[in-house]
Amino acid sequence: MSWDADVTVVGAGAAGLSLAVGLTEPAYGGTAAPRVVVVEAPPGPLRPPDRTWCYWEAGEGPYDSLLAASWNRLRVYTPDGTVIDRSLGPLRYKMLRSHRFEAAMSERLGARGTDVRRLAVDSARDVGDEAVVRGRDASGAPVELRSGLVFDSRPPRELPAARTTLLQHFRGWFVHTAAPVFDPGAAVLMDFRLPQPSRGLAFGYVLPLSPHDALVEYTEISPAVLDEAAYERALGHYCASILALGDYTVREREQGVIPMTDGRFPRRSGRRVLLIGAAGGATRPSTGYTFAAIQRQSRHLAEAVRTGRSPSRVPAPHGRRARAMDAVLLRAVNTGRVDGGQFFAQLFSSVPAEQVLRFLDGATSPFEDFGIGLRTPIVPMLRSLLELPLLSRSVPAHRPGLH
Repeated sequence: MSWDADVTVVGAGAAGLSLAVGLTEPAYGGTAAPRVVVVEAPPGPLRPPDRTWCYWEAGEGPYDSLLAASWNRLRVYTPDGTVIDRSLGPLRYKMLRSHRFEAAMSERLGARGTDVRRLAVDSARDVGDEAVVRGRDASGAPVELRSGLVFDSRPPRELPAARTTLLQHFRGWFVHTAAPVFDPGAAVLMDFRLPQPSRGLAFGYVLPLSPHDALVEYTEISPAVLDEAAYERALGHYCASILALGDYTVREREQGVIPMTDGRFPRRSGRRVLLIGAAGGATRPSTGYTFAAIQRQSRHLAEAVRTGRSPSRVPAPHGRRARAMDAVLLRAVNTGRVDGGQFFAQLFSSVPAEQVLRFLDGATSPFEDFGIGLRTPIVPMLRSLLELPLLSRSVPAHRPGLH
């Protein structure tokens, strides 16, 4: 059968590039690398703006040379201003800018001779015994790519039916201050000293790059996004009245929306078309973190393809136990039974930060999960758990986020 490639990877973001690099790794147990075509979106609205990814891991990692910064301490500020300062033990919290990652992975693929096409993709579907990607090139001419497998990382057009769907929406400023006001030794993961919305929660997020520079974000977890002016007001208030930055300059802005849902994301749209990244459920419903799950997913999929196994049998990015706990927490927050700020403050004050992060990554044991559960508001969480089977799933009106 005459194919353009063995595998077509649609999308050149974190998920697509991570998988393509894994598939084309030259030293892989002696197995030959498949022929891979990577399809990237042309410049314009289909290509997401530069964004920041954060994740945690123990010791050195494969992307350490690309990091903007990393920290071995995290801080959480409670609503009354109490600071919880915790060491991460063997873990480091890492910050990676998308443009550096994408440039490095594209360079690696170029050195391996990987075919990269620039197309506006219209569809990816099964056609007989092959998978076909259809799109348009820069001139608008139709293009077809035929392969044995397609991995599609394009954002879904709609969110899955769910019992609870919230949005984590945020705007960040990269600020430079006249005075040295930031502590580069610790990242502020959550600062609940901000005014809270009527439904959901809001917090500040500070990633210091130097004593004078940091990414400062205003984040809400609530049913609907704000307008641009509201984000700007919230950030201005946070920087001036709570962080007391003094004179500062905003050098760059970023913004995003992340769905937080207990809906079940499909991991394939055809027999030969598999969904990856956020489209395939890599985003952790209770936190919005995605990058680390993308790396796990990419390693498993690349290994399956390279060893001749069916990639459709690769485990989901997050296990059933983690997704069940997420569903309970989302329901408890959405109904107002649990105060989100107090919940996370209590968690970080009573559980070692390293264990909390492993819990948020779905890497804790059932025994550890039980111990953490005892430190949460038991009655509201239990009520949310018991009512979940009685709730119907519906398709939300929210549009998926692109962060």
